[in-house]
Amino acid sequence: MLSALSIRDVVLIERLDLAFGPGLGVFTGETGAGKSILLDSLSLALGARADSALVRKGAPQLSVSAEFTLAADHPARALLGAADLGVDGSEPVVVRRVVTADGRSRAYVNDQPTSVGLLRQLGQSMVEIHGQFESHGLLDPASHRGVLDGFVGADSGQPAGLLPAVEAAHATWKAAVTARRRAEADLARARAEEDLLRHTGAELEALGARPGEEEALAEERALLMNGEKLAEGLTAALGALSQPLPVETALRHAMRALERVAPMAGHRLDGVIDGLERASVEAAEAQAQLQAVIGALDMDPRRLETVEERLFALRGLARKHGLTVDGLPALLEDVRRQIATLEGDEDLLGGLRKAEENARATYVDAARALSRVRRQAAGALDRAVAAELPPLKLERARFVTTVEDLPEDQWGAAGLDRVAFLVATNPGGDPGPIHKIASGGELARFMLALKVILAAGGDVPTLIFDEVDAGIGGATAAAVGERLARLGQAVQVLVVTHSPQVAAMGQRHYRVLKSDDGKGGFGTGVDALSPAERIEEVARMLAGAHITDQARAAARSLLSGPGTRAAKAPPSAPRTS
Repeated sequence: MLSALSIRDVVLIERLDLAFGPGLGVFTGETGAGKSILLDSLSLALGARADSALVRKGAPQLSVSAEFTLAADHPARALLGAADLGVDGSEPVVVRRVVTADGRSRAYVNDQPTSVGLLRQLGQSMVEIHGQFESHGLLDPASHRGVLDGFVGADSGQPAGLLPAVEAAHATWKAAVTARRRAEADLARARAEEDLLRHTGAELEALGARPGEEEALAEERALLMNGEKLAEGLTAALGALSQPLPVETALRHAMRALERVAPMAGHRLDGVIDGLERASVEAAEAQAQLQAVIGALDMDPRRLETVEERLFALRGLARKHGLTVDGLPALLEDVRRQIATLEGDEDLLGGLRKAEENARATYVDAARALSRVRRQAAGALDRAVAAELPPLKLERARFVTTVEDLPEDQWGAAGLDRVAFLVATNPGGDPGPIHKIASGGELARFMLALKVILAAGGDVPTLIFDEVDAGIGGATAAAVGERLARLGQAVQVLVVTHSPQVAAMGQRHYRVLKSDDGKGGFGTGVDALSPAERIEEVARMLAGAHITDQARAAARSLLSGPGTRAAKAPPSAPRTS
């Protein structure tokens, strides 16, 4: 609730500090005393458009601060957390607005600079102002669906289960739509590239590159390019091993000659004989390998041409794809995989389409169940409002809640319905939008009737009614006051009133006064009235400038009448000046 309001240099107010409590608080005073300045000041603190004309004459700037005591789970705290301005759940929330004489504006939350837009969001979650020219809260058609759900929930608890189910089903459906659209886009992109992909695959398949092939071909190419010189060297080496006597034969002869005389040398020739034996074996192997190389060497010049063509083809294709030759086999495997995926995407897409259809059907079923509950609740709400209208001098008016189907492109997490509150103020007239049909006074009373019915289902903890009693009196004014007091049992209610019947219902009574400020001008102040002062003020409202004993007696009667006993409770001491 609103717990404190501080105003500095706003029009006729130089300095004013007010404290508020729960229940119904009433503001009274002569016409022109400055009651509207209080509402303008609070609206500024809640993000209304800045107007330098509100700065008191001669002052450099105005400042308005409003302090709110909120539950730890109130939506305003979530807004603050999202803006990195969160405070402990037990701490008050203080919003402040400063406007300079040249029209510049600054906004603060708990003394931290912020945007006016955030102040406006916070204000909409903490305060509703209903007056002859206001269009907040229930007058906003976008809020009507949530209001109806709150009414049903308070009555039966059904939307507490139905609405989350619809929200979850909607999220699942939208996720399925996103998955299907992404798959379609991927498939379309792949189809656009399919010809190139298949051409690349065919080119790679035809070339058939193998890992390590480039290195092997390069070696063979170098060998073939030096074929004649290599052949000459190999032949000379083989000749040296064979002429005039093969090395192997010479080694064997030497070894046999040594073996014949070895016994005569003791063991001194054993190592020599072993070495000659090993040399003989290795010479034989070397000669055999040399002959094999000569036999395998292909000196056909056509082979060199073939190797070079193959090597150049491999390197050219690798350059085309920005790879090394050794990377071509891996590219071929990737292309094969993409083509296989492309061929299987239709099956995948079919599965995603089926999942989307199933998710949509689940959402529609849940949303239609919610729609049925809403349509039933609409009639119950209409009957409840109709019962409230006659005592508010709206007995000829008609309130209608419509629940209509939205086109599919407007379906959302809240379901398939458009909800609107319509009224007809004349018999036989067609109902129209509530904010366009009703006059200022009627509008405020319609809002009061709705708020009394819906009090338990809202998040906004403070309601302000500006002259909800305009144009009425007597029993109708008493009915308005009784409903305001009843509403004050559920939420904090502040009302600006000219009706003594309404004023008598308040738990707290504030009188707005305009007086000479001692500087050749006028100033506005606010007094929190004691029980005795309340009698005088209500008597003034009854009798006018000349208060009679009869007016005082009537005031006492109003203040002590049925439904006003709570008004006798002393108010918490407000700070005023």
